[in-house]
Amino acid sequence: MQPLIDATVFVVDDDAEVRDALAWLLRSRRLTSHGFESAESFWAHACSGVLQIQHSCLLLDVRMPGMSGLALFDQLVEKKLHHTMPVIFLTGHGDVPMAVGAVKRGAFDFCEKPFSDNALVDRIEQALRLSQDQVAEVQAQGKLRRRLSELTERELEVMQLVVDGLPNKRIADQLDISVRTVEVHRARVFDKMDVRSAVELSNMLRAPEAP
Repeated sequence: MQPLIDATVFVVDDDAEVRDALAWLLRSRRLTSHGFESAESFWAHACSGVLQIQHSCLLLDVRMPGMSGLALFDQLVEKKLHHTMPVIFLTGHGDVPMAVGAVKRGAFDFCEKPFSDNALVDRIEQALRLSQDQVAEVQAQGKLRRRLSELTERELEVMQLVVDGLPNKRIADQLDISVRTVEVHRARVFDKMDVRSAVELSNMLRAPEAP
């Protein structure tokens, strides 16, 4: 199992004692945390744009003065931040139905107060590993888009026909260019896309879209 490197657990709860207790618990498990006393203060941080590329998860209280945890979650869903930053709701007994509804809309899980320290940290670590996978996928898709943007229109045409499995002669006939020109474009496509074969190129282009 790969280590959790540079991962952050964000804690949003208006109760300072809860934030402090969670910070102590997370430190005891060698996890970095950052606390916020309100949904509004965390939302300002989220809008700074750093969360898309950061391994993280969010512990979020359901009921808080001002913006509620559920309202903040809806904002995160709208910006699709809940994929790279899984959300675990901290709930009181009466909030469980609302938390279950949030899980159905994409929250990672909920934990009812008072919670088991071990169970909570286990879920946090699972959420952080999911975040690592999702962030890696976002970065891979960004790299792919940058590479594709470097291809000329003709190189894009050749690339598509290569991915379709056509040999150089058929590509040349279809594009009304010489086989040698196809070979040159094909080599440039492989170089710009950083692949060594048509199979590798095809697999790269057919990878699932990032969240």
